[in-house]
Amino acid sequence: MSFILAEHPFFALTGALYAASMALYTAAWRSTREIIGRAATGVMAAALLVNVALVGGRWAQAGRAPFKSLFETGVFLALCMAAVYLAMEWMYKTRVFGALAALFSAGSIVFALTKWDAEIVRLPPALQSAWFVPHVVIYFVGYAACGFATIVSLVQLFRPELELKAGTVLRGTPISLEQVSYYSIRFGFTLLSMGLLMGSMWAKSAWGDYWVWDPKENWSLVTWLVYAGYLHLRRLKGWRGRANAWLVIGGFAIVMFTYLGMGLLPTAQESAHVYTDQG
Repeated sequence: MSFILAEHPFFALTGALYAASMALYTAAWRSTREIIGRAATGVMAAALLVNVALVGGRWAQAGRAPFKSLFETGVFLALCMAAVYLAMEWMYKTRVFGALAALFSAGSIVFALTKWDAEIVRLPPALQSAWFVPHVVIYFVGYAACGFATIVSLVQLFRPELELKAGTVLRGTPISLEQVSYYSIRFGFTLLSMGLLMGSMWAKSAWGDYWVWDPKENWSLVTWLVYAGYLHLRRLKGWRGRANAWLVIGGFAIVMFTYLGMGLLPTAQESAHVYTDQG
């Protein structure tokens, strides 16, 4: 990994910026000085910009969207989380979730580096489709939204009494952490639904059928059903508070299995959608 960082300093810079923003967000928890919080936001935004440059550079180098391997998608997931977090920070006018969001993005960069893929290969015919880019982008932004909800739920478990007194940019009344996670899941669920629909249209054009029972397709459907269940159960009195938070965390664990764990299944080799260590 040291060779990779030496040869590609932008990776080191991106990881360092995410780590620095995590430290600053942590310091902002313990300080009333606004300048520390603003510095944390500024460093996080800088990390996002360098992350965008990483994805753009790989795109130019590969001559295709860099969404094929675990390495490429790990870098992109870090970008998506940072972008979603900064949007949520602006919307809810709070930095309380910043340290965990920065940790998530930094972890995604480190994970990507462990799956380093120097060789660039062409996409297989099934992936050379106009659906490829919008399908992946919508799914990964949806993953990031669900990841943000998970961060909120983790904070909720340790600080169940915490309310965001500033509310949102649209409403100034206090809002609970449970509501924040709900709104984020609702946004992510909408994107996952759009991703499923796009995937079915893609399957129709590539394989002649809207659903081919590919292992990745099946687990994407499981993920969608879990969050659909969450949106339903949340209306029941017994599924509030800690139970609600654990359900959000469990749902994201399934998201991560759909993204990372598919390669462990015996049926993974049958799938054209499973992310591999090689591009």
